[in-house]
Amino acid sequence: MKTYSSKKTLLLLLFFVFINHSFGQSLVLSNDAKVSVITCGTGNESYSLFGHTAIRIEDSINAIDLVYNYGTFDFRTPNFVAKFTKGDLQYYATVHPYIDFINEYDNDKRSVYEQELNIPENLKQKLFDNLNKTLLSEDRYYTYKFIDKNCTSMVVDVINKSLNGTVITKKGDTDKTYRTILYPYFDGHFYEKLGISIIFGKKVDELGTKIFLPFELKNSLAKTTFQNHPLVKETKTILSFDKVPSHSWWNNWYTYIIVLAFIIFINKRSVDKFYLLIMGLLGLFFVFVSFYSLHKELEYNYNILLFSPFLLILLVLNLMKNKKWTYRFSLIHLISLITYALFMINKASFLIVLPLIITSGVVLIRIAIKNKKPIPIII
Repeated sequence: MKTYSSKKTLLLLLFFVFINHSFGQSLVLSNDAKVSVITCGTGNESYSLFGHTAIRIEDSINAIDLVYNYGTFDFRTPNFVAKFTKGDLQYYATVHPYIDFINEYDNDKRSVYEQELNIPENLKQKLFDNLNKTLLSEDRYYTYKFIDKNCTSMVVDVINKSLNGTVITKKGDTDKTYRTILYPYFDGHFYEKLGISIIFGKKVDELGTKIFLPFELKNSLAKTTFQNHPLVKETKTILSFDKVPSHSWWNNWYTYIIVLAFIIFINKRSVDKFYLLIMGLLGLFFVFVSFYSLHKELEYNYNILLFSPFLLILLVLNLMKNKKWTYRFSLIHLISLITYALFMINKASFLIVLPLIITSGVVLIRIAIKNKKPIPIII
């Protein structure tokens, strides 16, 4: 079967599609055309931890074998980090020759699965037209949202649109929170897991009723029916690799516990002050991003009770040797910490933040004791 393995040939095809689109026509798929959802395995890079989703259009008669991808972004975007943090970074749709797409995942040693959709020819054509229409218009750009709008949810939307209804919905795990669903993907990536545990707020503790991860879509497609028959005609494993575990001497529970144990047992004022500084600055950052960022996942972050920016005031009072208010602020933060711990007991992130709760409690108690006014002894 002939495939478009060169960029030159791909550009010629896209030019042909563009000319037809400009004249209100579309490239007509043959009766042999196949439409598939591609699910790519997870990797060890931060952007690949959750896998990837794409759509394949294969038509041997028209010598078409293309993969449409909604997960493209450009690191060279001006102010990339600021835009990503704020939540207005533009992702966009691209198309690749199938062979190039597969070679990339083969080189990365990541598995690839294909689910051919069992849909009528007219709906295959409609999906193909919708994909090309998106690709050749400003609709190819979208504002990335971690849960609500990503490479997987965009694929769900375009397929549902082409099938004239909400055919694909989430099957299974709807009784689990988004945070609980995410956690298994962080095996071997402890500090990434800790990071999302403390920076994500209320939204990720809601029940995960939306499809937002590639393997959620893969599993849901396998259980979906359309026009009284299974939506998936055939499932193939294109590439199969055992995921190589990420082994790091520092990115694990052990270093986390060792550092916090050092803070607890070293019992040095300078270390306690440094700890308060870091926790307070993180709290200040969380407050900033909750107002600055458009990511709904960062809103209503109750971890602010643990990472309180008011710890910086406690630190200043301590440096000023204001024993009275240092003692009072220590008690206030202890009450806040106890409230936080009780609130977090039934949350998925409780165990991962528990060492921080204990460490903060020990540091605050030490500061309170050292600044408590001694009780006068009457003889």
